[in-house]
Amino acid sequence: MRLIKVLVVLILAALFGLVGYAYFGDMQADRQEVRKPIPTMGGSGD
Repeated sequence: MRLIKVLVVLILAALFGLVGYAYFGDMQADRQEVRKPIPTMGGSGD
């Protein structure tokens, strides 16, 4: 009986983990454009 309770708890934990991963796992960061000047050796020399 105790083994069945442990299995049920583990299965429920796995299901909650799967639902949490499905909800939070595919979140992407907001995209934003970043522009940085790249210094060059023979450039115009700002």
